[in-house]
Amino acid sequence: MGPGCGPRGEGMEKGKAYGVGVGPGDPELMTLKAVRLIKENQVFAFPGKDPKESVAYKIAVEAAPELAEKELISIYMPMTMDRDAQKKSHREGADIIEKYLDEGRNVVYLTLGDSTIYCTFSYLQKLIEEDGYETELVSGITSFCAAAARLGIPIVEWNEVMHVVPAAHKLESGLELPGNYVLMKSGSHMEEVKGILRESGRKTQMVENCGMPDEKIYRSVEEIPDEAGYFSLIIAKE
Repeated sequence: MGPGCGPRGEGMEKGKAYGVGVGPGDPELMTLKAVRLIKENQVFAFPGKDPKESVAYKIAVEAAPELAEKELISIYMPMTMDRDAQKKSHREGADIIEKYLDEGRNVVYLTLGDSTIYCTFSYLQKLIEEDGYETELVSGITSFCAAAARLGIPIVEWNEVMHVVPAAHKLESGLELPGNYVLMKSGSHMEEVKGILRESGRKTQMVENCGMPDEKIYRSVEEIPDEAGYFSLIIAKE
């Protein structure tokens, strides 16, 4: 749907909302397109209460220092399982972005990793499109691809299958399917996850804070600490 369409866009040019992945942590892994969009636009949205404390901001400003001089807006979406609270924060975030779009200004939402993998912009995108505005997704290097590269391993070869699982919520049944597993968001449940990995017999490696200054690499389940950060990604291979 093009700009200017829908109930709020009658008779005037509207801005476009972009969801842009900035990659996993290393500023050198940002795409040329992401850098170009930072140079060409003026309004940038980030998840959280303080844009400059966002991990996505800290990555992007290293690759495109001019971001520091742009207009930065906060889209606060608290992590909660309360569906009503989620919907409320999504609606409020979409409304903030749409105010800029109504002024004919683009809004670039910068997000860690890729804009299609567990991305907070996805929730806003649905609402913004329903309200008649144009959106565009710009891919970034995914955390699991970057982590595999740091480990120096392929995730899958030949006809192997890959399963991507948010480990904190979806490991009740273990790792029963054939193929290799990528476990994301494992940090807060690491002791439980390690037990499941041991039972699976899979060769397990983990990267914590991939591409960031405090990156750590673990080459076995035994090396992985029970306490690990939110940005901990596990690759478990048959």
